[in-house]
Amino acid sequence: MKKIVVYSVLFACLLVGAQGYGDFLSPPTIIQSMQDHYPSPDSRQFEGIPSLAVTAPGRLWVTWYAGKTPAEDSNNYVVVAGSEDDGATWKELFVVDPDGEGPVRTFDPELWVDPDERLWLFWAQQDDRARFCSVSGVWAMVTENPDESKPRWTSPRRLTDGIMMCKPTVLSDGRWLLPVSTWRTTDQSAKIFALLNQGQTISFVGSVNIPPQEREFDEHMIVERKDGSLWMWVRTNYGIGESFSTDKGCSWSDLRPSPVKHPSSRFFIRRLHSGNLLLVKNGPLYERTGRSHMMAFLSKDDGQTWTGGLLLDERKWVSYPDGQQDSDGTIYITYDYSRTKEKEILLARFTEQDILEGTLVSKRGKLGILVNKKPDSNK
Repeated sequence: MKKIVVYSVLFACLLVGAQGYGDFLSPPTIIQSMQDHYPSPDSRQFEGIPSLAVTAPGRLWVTWYAGKTPAEDSNNYVVVAGSEDDGATWKELFVVDPDGEGPVRTFDPELWVDPDERLWLFWAQQDDRARFCSVSGVWAMVTENPDESKPRWTSPRRLTDGIMMCKPTVLSDGRWLLPVSTWRTTDQSAKIFALLNQGQTISFVGSVNIPPQEREFDEHMIVERKDGSLWMWVRTNYGIGESFSTDKGCSWSDLRPSPVKHPSSRFFIRRLHSGNLLLVKNGPLYERTGRSHMMAFLSKDDGQTWTGGLLLDERKWVSYPDGQQDSDGTIYITYDYSRTKEKEILLARFTEQDILEGTLVSKRGKLGILVNKKPDSNK
């Protein structure tokens, strides 16, 4: 039965190519004139899956994907917005859309500031008629001047097959590792690629196999521990799985359930400037809740124990945290709420001390900052 399923998926992928549906391999359109194009906020029925980056001078960038139907389908396109006043006001800057009304979608975007302070925008692109094919592709474009009013971006380029929706990790040896997944369709689906030569070339490093009965959307993240080993956290259908590598990502231990409980949804783990680990997840550490009670925790011992517990948002249907710490130590986390009804993209701003105290004690701390919300029908 397993072989039949695999062959069916491969046949569907080959059929897409045979029928000439190759637009998913072509660079998408970057739409600068937002008001002249159909993906206006008024037309959106779906908005969610955000990512955030903050540049050295403090400009905030947030991206997410949207659609004119209340579904994740061929209508999806990527929206990019910016803020120059620490999140008080936001302006949508451009849309990434492959073919308008056609079957190709862009989704799962990710923002990342590299060690050279360039801003990267990643996204996935696929023909929706062959969803879950490994021929889905990771695309990227880069700007060297993200703090200018109109940054100049490189042309979009396809990096590899698969989907990447979590931030790259920079290792102590200088390598940039990308967590790329082929999701449900293949074994060894949680893959690691290295971006080399300041992102000019990409090379496969290694992968982790998620057993088919536990495989969901992977959405894996990587932390380099203080002993030099790598620790991968993976989304599974039971919550979070973990795997370890002692050879810089070439080989990995068998996946096992993490003691940290979580729904089958994206989480966020990241090394902070202090050396502590930040974890943002739904619910208490060792309790599996639904997509509610977005909380932040700290670890001072490389993840052996966790402390604190700052509640960012207690509502049901809050999910998919992503973020970055700025140069002065402030932590920014974006997440979504109610993707097809309220359609909110939100921002939380806090510090390590806020996490440890379990409440906002810092002057800059603020929760529930709106980046995007459904249009007010009364206006």
